[in-house]
Amino acid sequence: MSDQRYRINPDRTVPWNNLPKLPIDSTFYRDLDVFEGLGKAKAALGKLQGRSIAIPNQGILVNTISLQEAKASSEIEHIFTTDDELYKAFSDETAQIKGPAKEVLRYRESIWSGHEYLDQHRKFDLEYFELIYRNTTQYTDGLRKPFAQTYIRQGGSGPNAGKPIYTPPRGEGVLEDLMGNLIQFVNDTQQPEIDPLIKVAIAHLQFEAIHPFRDGNGRTGRIFNIHYLVQSGLLDLPILYLSKYILREKEQYYANLAGVTQRAAWKEWFLFIFRGIEETSLDTFQKITDILNAKDAILHVLERETSIARPESLLEAIFTQPFTKVKHLVDKKLYAENTARQYLNQLVELGICEKRKISGGDYYLNLELYRILGS
Repeated sequence: MSDQRYRINPDRTVPWNNLPKLPIDSTFYRDLDVFEGLGKAKAALGKLQGRSIAIPNQGILVNTISLQEAKASSEIEHIFTTDDELYKAFSDETAQIKGPAKEVLRYRESIWSGHEYLDQHRKFDLEYFELIYRNTTQYTDGLRKPFAQTYIRQGGSGPNAGKPIYTPPRGEGVLEDLMGNLIQFVNDTQQPEIDPLIKVAIAHLQFEAIHPFRDGNGRTGRIFNIHYLVQSGLLDLPILYLSKYILREKEQYYANLAGVTQRAAWKEWFLFIFRGIEETSLDTFQKITDILNAKDAILHVLERETSIARPESLLEAIFTQPFTKVKHLVDKKLYAENTARQYLNQLVELGICEKRKISGGDYYLNLELYRILGS
């Protein structure tokens, strides 16, 4: 059914060149259910922010949590790797990494390159989006060619597999115009009536509808979500990742995207995004709490049962990433090589780490961190 407030795209095979520009009509989000969902999401996000700033070494958090995001986001795009492969790859030199693990780590690197870009420039622009796209996909081009025949097709093997479910805008100057409008919207701080979480929900959908690049739009859009929350001041660091939620609710995610394009069903979209922010914030809060508790408990064991020098420094190292090597401790100038090996082997004897020989090298897996990240 048509909605006069928002031009829909009922024909999935026709480019949506009249995609409405932003902002959308405020009556779409001035709704009691939407405000209730927004309130819960903001409360959970505030709880996460409060917990995250209490961590002495935030590298522990940003390394471990962002790896899980990279893995989940890549799985949405059918790029699969095991936790073991991913954690081993992260602990190795980048040049040695191949296959799906390399693509997953590339996504993680895109999170941080974009974060650094925004730290320097303090606003979003087309160069930011192209940076994320290029780093994620390793392509060197920019926006799609004006008249490229781009379709979003039904996946799977059912009777509708391969059929277009959405056709993004195309044409000379169309993408530039729409992206310019999107960028102006996300940078506009003179709209206090639009809450940042409402804004990120609108902007994410708009970006996916524009579909500006030939590949990597989903991954780029999900990374944008993270960075917008930081830029808007809701988080200090990019630690809220929705990909696990989207992966679990993948069918509903795409159904809600289609609901906006075909029926202007913005309410369902807002509720879906806010529920994801709420659930993910609480889940991440619990992970941080579990990591800190595990770290404290292990520190007590080391102080009571070993004579390890600077046990706090050793724990910082083994909680920064699941797999540790002797080389890591030596490179950080924590210990000499023999001492580092001796201490890591002590952790194995205490049941804190598990020693694994992979490709001829010794890797020490932090069992409790591995369990927490996989939960």
